[in-house]
This record gives sequence, structure tokens and C-alpha cells, in this order.
Amino acid sequence: MAVRIVQLGCPRTKDEGLRIGTVRRPPRGVPKSEYASRNYFDVWLPNLAPSEELLKTGRSAKDERAWHFFIKRYRSEMSRPENSHVLDLLAALSHQINFSVGCYCSDEQHCHRSVLRQLLAERGASLT
Repeated sequence: MAVRIVQLGCPRTKDEGLRIGTVRRPPRGVPKSEYASRNYFDVWLPNLAPSEELLKTGRSAKDERAWHFFIKRYRSEMSRPENSHVLDLLAALSHQINFSVGCYCSDEQHCHRSVLRQLLAERGASLT
């Protein structure tokens, strides 16, 4: 059992399980009834996405210093109890069932999901 970190909209892998979208906004132009069938997500969990303001900061990060600023702020947002508890839950569930979390970015290294991977690992999640 494990959690997989994915790019939303990509084909699903065998035994991926439930796909959770950790994005601020649902996909544009896609009817809600088609989110899952188009491989975006089965469940939308926007509270694990960066805030609107921070999302803009992350997208405009052009160097390592700016990216590290984003990481620090995102970690701060995820340390809030309402987010921290969800991360704890996902880490615990990763030992019981297969599921995935992700967002739309094509480059995981400059995406909040890379930090999300670290946060889950720090909580003892089983990751693939």
C-alpha cells in the first residue's frame, strides 16, 4: 500500500487507487462529471494546494532563492492545524490503501507536489 505523487491529467497507473487533486482550481473547461474519466482527480482537496497568493509566487520563481522562499511559505501554510491533520491522515492511510495525490504542473521539481512528497515522507507515509 502506498501513496503515489502524480501529475493530474496523465494516464493512471495500475493499482494507483483513488486520485486526489491538491490544486487550487479544478481543470478549466472540463465538466465536473468528467474530472475522473479524464484522469484529473476523483476527489478535490484544495486545502493542500498553495494559497492563491503563494501559487503566483511559486509560478514566478525564476531562481533557487525564489523557489526556496516558496517552499518555506508553503510549508508554513501546511503547518496550520487544518492542513497538518489532513497530511497526517494521508500518511496513515498510505499504509492501508493505494491512492495518489497531485497537481497539473509538468515539472514536479518546481511544483508544490515535490514539497508535498517531502511532507508526507516526514510523517512516515509509504511512498512509491
